[in-house]
Amino acid sequence: MHTDFLIIGAGVIGVTLALEIKKRFPDQTILVIEKESDAGFHASGRNSGVLHAGFYYTADSLKARFCRDGNRAMKNYCKENKIKINENGKLVITKNESELTGLQTLYDRGIKNGVDLTLISEKEALEIEPRVRTCQKAIFSPETASVDPSDVMRSLIQTADNVGIQFLYNTKYIGHKEKQVITNHQKINAGYVINAAGLYADKIAKQYGFGLQYEIIPFKGLYLYSNEKIGALKTHIYPVPDLNYPFLGVHFTVTAAGKIKIGPTAIPAFWREHYQGVERFSLRETIGILKREAILFAKNKFHFREVALHELKKYSKKFLAGEAAYMLDNFKVADYTTWGKPGIRAQLIDKRDNKLINDFCFEGDQHSFHVLNAVSPAFTASFPFSSFLVDQIVSFARPYTSSNRTISSSPK
Repeated sequence: MHTDFLIIGAGVIGVTLALEIKKRFPDQTILVIEKESDAGFHASGRNSGVLHAGFYYTADSLKARFCRDGNRAMKNYCKENKIKINENGKLVITKNESELTGLQTLYDRGIKNGVDLTLISEKEALEIEPRVRTCQKAIFSPETASVDPSDVMRSLIQTADNVGIQFLYNTKYIGHKEKQVITNHQKINAGYVINAAGLYADKIAKQYGFGLQYEIIPFKGLYLYSNEKIGALKTHIYPVPDLNYPFLGVHFTVTAAGKIKIGPTAIPAFWREHYQGVERFSLRETIGILKREAILFAKNKFHFREVALHELKKYSKKFLAGEAAYMLDNFKVADYTTWGKPGIRAQLIDKRDNKLINDFCFEGDQHSFHVLNAVSPAFTASFPFSSFLVDQIVSFARPYTSSNRTISSSPK
């Protein structure tokens, strides 16, 4: 086989990259290979479905740059393609007076990012959601919304099919030799290779000489669903997060269908696709990940020790529900009984100092391009982020030139 562009991974970034390339270069052939039997099997189909507004991220980050615009772009796409969207907004609440400073910092960050936010009183918060609990103030984000990520992925694949983008499922990347990509089924001659492989992006990048200082550490995200009736909660309710970490803390999410769920967890996983039980177990991965997690546990760089021990407790439904109880009146632990489909966060770590990479991260040259870190809010940001990535590709790596330049992001 031959293709002008070969994209590894049919998640939301891989598919939106394919759509952007096809829009700009309609005569080029684009092939997306996916090791699973369907698109969006991993993070893209398992995420919360929340379309974030973009106020958690520092103004100099790529996440801030693309989340706000991505929110609007994804909403427009959903409306144009008749995908159900719940535009229910979000309240960020405080547990006590000590969190008011953090709330103000979050609000100021959002305003600097050009996000539509309102700093409101406790009384105003109760008018939006009568069951909410907050101390003195809250932030209201009217732009935050919910979609069903599976619905979005199905629509994106149909859109891609309609413009002639080809997909090969059950096709796993094995390796490469010069411009030839080797899969479990065939060899593919590719003019340019784009690695959007999520959990395995770092491993593939290393085969091309990129991402050598990075490693992906998996964190398992679980949501616990309430059996309360539809409409029992009107809006998302989030705590003030610790802005030094990429995890937002346990919160209430209202799905596109109006159901309530709490989560997610950020439990250290022991292999990359450690969804449940010993499913997809890999001894080699487990050994490597446990070694890295042991280093993180010992050095405790980003309080990994405390985070890991605390997160493991969230396998208990009662414990997880208890983490959210202070945010809501008439909260009953017994209402939260059903686990949702688990997801894995492919969190990039810099091995040189064992620090989390909090921003989007990529590297590439005139032959290949590697999306190394595309965790939340990548689903929300996918349209403008993919457009930006294609800008990078065409600026330094036209597939048929002899340029020797390389490019990478500078993660914050």
